[in-house]
Amino acid sequence: MFLPHTESERKEMLTAIGVDSLEELFTSIPPKYRFPNLNLPPALTEMEVQQVLAEYAADNESLQDMICFLGAGAYNHYIPAAVDSILQRGEFYTAYTPYQPEVSQGTLQAIFDYQSLITALTGMEVSNASHYDGATAVAEAVTMAHAHFRGKRNRVVLSAALNPMYRATVRTYHSGTGIEFVGDDATQDPKSRPDQLAKFIDSNTALVVVQYPDFFGRIFDLTELAKKAHDAGALFAVSTYPIALGMLKPPGDFDADIVTGEGQSLGIPLSFGGPYLGIFTTKKEYVRKMAGRLVGETVDNRGQRAYVLTLTAREQHIRREKATSNICSNQGLMVLAAAVYLSLLGKQGLKQVASLCYQKAHYAAKQITNINGFKLWSGDPFFNEFVVKCPAKIEDINEHLLEHGILGGYDLGQDYPTLRNHMLFAVTEMNSKEEIDYLVNVLKEESHD
Repeated sequence: MFLPHTESERKEMLTAIGVDSLEELFTSIPPKYRFPNLNLPPALTEMEVQQVLAEYAADNESLQDMICFLGAGAYNHYIPAAVDSILQRGEFYTAYTPYQPEVSQGTLQAIFDYQSLITALTGMEVSNASHYDGATAVAEAVTMAHAHFRGKRNRVVLSAALNPMYRATVRTYHSGTGIEFVGDDATQDPKSRPDQLAKFIDSNTALVVVQYPDFFGRIFDLTELAKKAHDAGALFAVSTYPIALGMLKPPGDFDADIVTGEGQSLGIPLSFGGPYLGIFTTKKEYVRKMAGRLVGETVDNRGQRAYVLTLTAREQHIRREKATSNICSNQGLMVLAAAVYLSLLGKQGLKQVASLCYQKAHYAAKQITNINGFKLWSGDPFFNEFVVKCPAKIEDINEHLLEHGILGGYDLGQDYPTLRNHMLFAVTEMNSKEEIDYLVNVLKEESHD
């Protein structure tokens, strides 16, 4: 262990706080708990530690070794080499919160560019930078809506087709707050269309939350539902998959008040679950209820372009008890990754990635459902994910696929009792036609087709 302080520095600090020794700092802890015997293995050299960790790492199978058809909120997309190259520059890799604009122009510009790109992608007016992942972004949308109505509206309508992990996170965030969540209980048909949520909207509704494309990959026009929410005086929130917006109408065109999303697909590796990126955008009229930092463009005293934290010196920093939320920042590195990724691809590149995902998924769906016993669950339009009813337990099918080097789809029976033996497949630009055909052949073995 490296202890940077000298003996004289330690004495100076102890004198400043009024104690004579380090031991005095721990007098409030009962003696029997101060120095417990820890069951630790013998110390290892640096070389031995590296060998042990390499053995641990070798137990994990990565997508460098496997073919992946698993999505359900995190996706295997190609990341251009330039993304990582820029991220590893020291000035970005070690950057901290840019409180001092005079020494943080690069970081501030990167955040400003991210916000500009995300608002253009979602069709919204304002973006923060950002939340931890797609789930916490949805939870913060609920927090923001509740604060907007000053707690006078306590009902939140959640679609059953919203990612189950997002819904669980929302309930965890708001446990004990008095908010009533409706629309997604076990009695609701997950196959129902978004418009059917209108029956849950009343004068006590603060927010209606849907997903686009939904958790099952389906695509719906949300205009009517947004109108019904607004007619009741409620806010309307959409959780989205940003790659899909390369070819789909942006949620802002549905008159959404809040648009959130999981930004992992924008140049961020899967990394066994994180760190990820929680996208959060809204209309300008709600900006003062939005948690997080907002970078703006201005000019300095010489008339040159400059960037500043426009709305940061407020409740999150100076009056925390009045804040909508204090969980308001993500790792800036993830924001930068998304900005670099979107800048590299450009409008046409993102559209091409989205088109590849769409076309390959539809080819896969057609081939899979030609196998005896495999049937497409829904006839609704879908993007890059689709649900297939299978002739056997999903656990058994996925085990069989794994034996052939394929990471299979998501077992929907884990979250939806009525969808036992239903699998959610995901296809991205990373899946070649040969890989899809290989998947189909292995599934044929399982079905004895």
